[in-house]
Amino acid sequence: MREIDIPLDQIKRPLFRQNDQQKVAYLMESIQEIGQQEPIDVLEVNGQYYGFSGCHRYEAMTKLGAETIRCRVRRAPSSVLKMHLA
Repeated sequence: MREIDIPLDQIKRPLFRQNDQQKVAYLMESIQEIGQQEPIDVLEVNGQYYGFSGCHRYEAMTKLGAETIRCRVRRAPSSVLKMHLA
């Protein structure tokens, strides 16, 4: 596993999730003050990035207008991606 900054527009979020907007607002404040402290986890499948966790951090960074987000990247075959989508 490796940690890298990935452009937000390169991370696919295939599952819809309703976020707690208070938590997003809190994270936005925190990120503005001290930066992103915890990376989100993404799967890299055939050169594409898929995010299934870190939804609040992802939304906070998006609303702040960030271009990239710190990610913990794990390479996986398409069979693992299919399990996440099931």
